[in-house]
Amino acid sequence: MPLNEREQRILEEIERQFYQEDPKLAETVAKTTLRSAGRRWRRLALIGFGVGLIVMLLSFTSSPWIAVAGFIVMLSSAGWLTVNLRKGGGDGVPGRLEAWLERTRQRWRRDG
Repeated sequence: MPLNEREQRILEEIERQFYQEDPKLAETVAKTTLRSAGRRWRRLALIGFGVGLIVMLLSFTSSPWIAVAGFIVMLSSAGWLTVNLRKGGGDGVPGRLEAWLERTRQRWRRDG
């Protein structure tokens, strides 16, 4: 639904004030896209997965509770990554992921 002239003027005034009050934040917001934010979240999820895996492997024999905590970090990072990819984090990856999942489901049905 398009904005009327009054709403458009109000929006332009808010934008102008935003650029005047904090130009650095305004520039950051202007540069940030959903795709770049998605890449950042995926990168953090992968780092979390790696940290969880390393903690789990290094502490498995000495302290099972720390290993369980590492596994939980690893599992939550994998879930976070999956959710982010399904949302459409960009780069064409979600389409490939969905295609791979569909092929796996079909193979499972044939084999089962």
